[in-house]
Amino acid sequence: MTNVQLKRKTEIVQNFSNKKILVLGDLMLDKYLWGRVGRISPEAPVPVVEVHRDTSCLGGAGNVYQNLESLGAFPIPVGVVGDDQAGDWIKTSVSDSSGIFVDKKRPTTVKTRIIAHHQQVVRVDQEEKKSISPEMEEKIFSFIKEDEFEGILISDYNKGLLTKSLMKKLLPYTQSKKISVFVDPKVDNFFSFSPVTLINPNHAEAEQILHFACDTDAQVEKAGKKILSQIEAKYLILKRGERGLTVFETGKKEIHIPTIAKEVFDVTGAGDTVIATASLALLSGASILEAAILANVAAGVVVGKIGTATVTPDELINALHP
Repeated sequence: MTNVQLKRKTEIVQNFSNKKILVLGDLMLDKYLWGRVGRISPEAPVPVVEVHRDTSCLGGAGNVYQNLESLGAFPIPVGVVGDDQAGDWIKTSVSDSSGIFVDKKRPTTVKTRIIAHHQQVVRVDQEEKKSISPEMEEKIFSFIKEDEFEGILISDYNKGLLTKSLMKKLLPYTQSKKISVFVDPKVDNFFSFSPVTLINPNHAEAEQILHFACDTDAQVEKAGKKILSQIEAKYLILKRGERGLTVFETGKKEIHIPTIAKEVFDVTGAGDTVIATASLALLSGASILEAAILANVAAGVVVGKIGTATVTPDELINALHP
């Protein structure tokens, strides 16, 4: 990377500051039980984890919120929680909870991970995946129409918030208002996310959607073109795990970006970091290639940390240096 390129990317990151962006998606509570394994249970051939501490943090779309906030933006979470302790915890853990609605008929999604010797032993999920009610859809859509912001980041974890009917209301509205929309999709709702500015699936999701392998560069190039022929998106970034990212822009040749992660301790939440960084970069005047490079660098930082992690502007700028 030349000094000119480095200066340009540094300026883009500095422009992340105070960007107001709505985060619409499935909010969760991530709980961690930290301990060590000293023996095998006499009841079953499983390790006994002796827990010495526990921590909690925002998960799902909440982790996208945390990534945006850590990068210097001003995110507003929009979603649904249950009338329970976990829901209360989520609402008190964000700077503005006005877009978080309580549904007394569903629990807050909670994912509990047990970690021993820096390795995840097991994960326990408590959740309800049914679609939200039409009344809740209207509350969410009304809230979005009443607010002013620079973009919407849609974070789909397939827990029932992002219904097809909500997308049919929301996306024509954002298009009419020229509001940028960035999407980290799941398979079930994939074709509901159109028109959008950026869609950011991973290679496994692309395989499920298109029913062919997405391992080689040639297969990924075919997949990207097929996706862009079926939905209206200005940009596509396809996440490929240890193979990095592939960037597509309608009418232009795709670009493959290899991963730069030096050490991988935990991939939890890395996809959230990619979409958060790329979205902020695009809102800050970056090209899609610049946005993807910054997102790739940011992901390389967070996979070197244990647990659901975020990256700061300083960490991102430092990681840009060779």
